[in-house]
Amino acid sequence: MAKLGPINRREFGQLAAVGAGAALVPGLARAEAPSLPYYERRADEGVAIAGVSRGTAAEETVRAVRATAQAATDFSWLSRGDTVLIKPASNSGNVYPATTDPVAVRAMIGLLKERGAGRVIVADMAGVQFVRFYRDGLEGSTRELMRRNGLAQASEQAGAEVHAFEEAGWDGFFEATPESSDAWKAPVMLPVILNEVDHIVLMPRTARHLLAGSTLGLKSAVGWWRHDSRLEYHRDAGTFSEKTADANRVRAITDKQRLVLSSATKVLTTFGPDSGHIAEPETGIVFASTDLVAHDMISLAWLLENRAAMVPSERDGLLDDPNTSETIVNLANRMITNWLGGFGEALRAERLRRFDLSRLEDDRVLMRAFATTGRPGLDLIASDGSLPDALRSRLAARTG
Repeated sequence: MAKLGPINRREFGQLAAVGAGAALVPGLARAEAPSLPYYERRADEGVAIAGVSRGTAAEETVRAVRATAQAATDFSWLSRGDTVLIKPASNSGNVYPATTDPVAVRAMIGLLKERGAGRVIVADMAGVQFVRFYRDGLEGSTRELMRRNGLAQASEQAGAEVHAFEEAGWDGFFEATPESSDAWKAPVMLPVILNEVDHIVLMPRTARHLLAGSTLGLKSAVGWWRHDSRLEYHRDAGTFSEKTADANRVRAITDKQRLVLSSATKVLTTFGPDSGHIAEPETGIVFASTDLVAHDMISLAWLLENRAAMVPSERDGLLDDPNTSETIVNLANRMITNWLGGFGEALRAERLRRFDLSRLEDDRVLMRAFATTGRPGLDLIASDGSLPDALRSRLAARTG
């Protein structure tokens, strides 16, 4: 069983040697992933946005969550007594924006109960650096991490249940096959609790990501997966971005996912997913849509907006240098593969392509989603008059 916690010096040395030698061994690293096919434009999708002034009370975020959620959907899908699962991003014990905003989760629970929900469950499974999950054992606890980042307290105080997927055990997952995906070799393993709920509300965060470039709504799908699926994801890194996007196209999720909402009054603009520079703009935003891809277009635009406002000393440094970033990214991916499957699996890991992040088209996950489901037009709804016109225009320009 892999050792829980940061990689030790011996493991680092082994993996660094593997990383250095991988390019010299024929067949060890995969060639560039094929270029994405042309994508079609599809109908406009609404994204409701509200502004939240920096330094205001938490109740302003609550107001913005309620306003954007109710502008994005009429909740006609919710019948009295239904069970709703809220899926946040609780990848670590670090506080918002490294994880989902607990204030926003509290507001959503209150709104769902007001609209008639009988049972609300807030559930996730953390990253492998903090939770190791095997057929014959478990180290770490998502539930404990949710206490550290405040999501557990906010959920329970609002009347919801907290659930950690790993607590159901290895057999508490079922097979699901992404629709029309050529990237996944095996089915994706999803938690059985998905079969026990009527609806899903996805509540990701807006952040940079060392391996994926960004972590928004599509990337948060990793939190559903059992660790054998995560092993394939990291080991077979030649299709990393494709698998990220495609895993959102499983019927167990798409048939029940009703709303995607992010509180982005703070943004993790560098490194990620668990730490980095925190931007807190003068006007933050909360935004919601019934369409995951449309939501992520605004989320990425907001990440880019906040990265553009950074001074040079705050930037990613070596990760922005094409001569060093691919080495760093691949070493990190091999570490994760080692945690998931051991040194032998790390030795087999395919090369993960480096990323840029200065425009919408740089995000390969989003581009894959465009290629498979079409690129939506955006109808930006200023839900309550709190969004400055200039900010709305800049977001529209970045997504145009």
